[in-house]
Amino acid sequence: MNPPIVVVGSLNMDLVMRMARVPAAGETLSGHDFATLPGGKGANQAVACARMGSPVAMVGRVGADPNGDVLRAGLAADGIASGEVEALAGVHTGVAMIWVEDDGENRIVLAPGANGRMDEAGVARAGALIDGAAMLVAQLEVPLPAVAAAIARAQAAGVPVLLNPAPAAPLPDALWAQIDLLVVNESEAALLSGLPVAGPDSAFAAGAALRARGPGRVIVTLGAQGVVVVDEHGPRHAAARVVQAVDTTAAGDTFIGALATALREGRTLDEAVALGQAASALCVTRPGAQVSIPYRHELVGAFAP
Repeated sequence: MNPPIVVVGSLNMDLVMRMARVPAAGETLSGHDFATLPGGKGANQAVACARMGSPVAMVGRVGADPNGDVLRAGLAADGIASGEVEALAGVHTGVAMIWVEDDGENRIVLAPGANGRMDEAGVARAGALIDGAAMLVAQLEVPLPAVAAAIARAQAAGVPVLLNPAPAAPLPDALWAQIDLLVVNESEAALLSGLPVAGPDSAFAAGAALRARGPGRVIVTLGAQGVVVVDEHGPRHAAARVVQAVDTTAAGDTFIGALATALREGRTLDEAVALGQAASALCVTRPGAQVSIPYRHELVGAFAP
């Protein structure tokens, strides 16, 4: 038995433009370059799990189009089981328009396409896969009813649930207690807790407020300010590694994939956070989304966990 991490989520084709800065309203600027790259939070997290060494299965939807073909081929290249990634006729594969500034900051706009067709019936068809998972990982780039159905299925089967509620949106009250590990960034923590988050101290308060709603453990990622953990052992802060960021796209997804893999291996939460920080630090030194996600063997030297 070698149960996989099952990822229920989005698959997008990323259209990436690099530029010195984003244009103001009505302004036209010249960019440095343009690339079409595989992405989507769900697919990115699945790839990150696979490259950290875990067996992975993906549940999602693409269009029956060339972009969908490329995305499914990319999953296969990383050894990810994609039998539950259905190609739908008459709808385009999800697309993300990504602007990346020279300092590494990014701005993203999504056209969900086939991602928006993921539904409770699709989750039911993947029920046996979820029942046998080592962990369920989900985000919010597919419709919330599908995410809630997958989480309920996992909880009923005793499968631990990691939820990354991104893009941030209010969650149903019943969902909170079904989450074993909630991973949020500053803006997501602020929206869901109703508290401002600007650094470790405020993240401690937001994390505690979120944990009080039901999740067993809460992680708040703070970019260059590190990571805050709130669990039964109390709040603590893990400082970020100092690197020269080229592109922060997929950094959070890389962190989550490494975190989930380490937990699947039986590591402590703090050990899992350390692996996630090492992987995401290397990720931001490279351009792109999935192409920037490192393999486990690359985490040596300055990037060793």
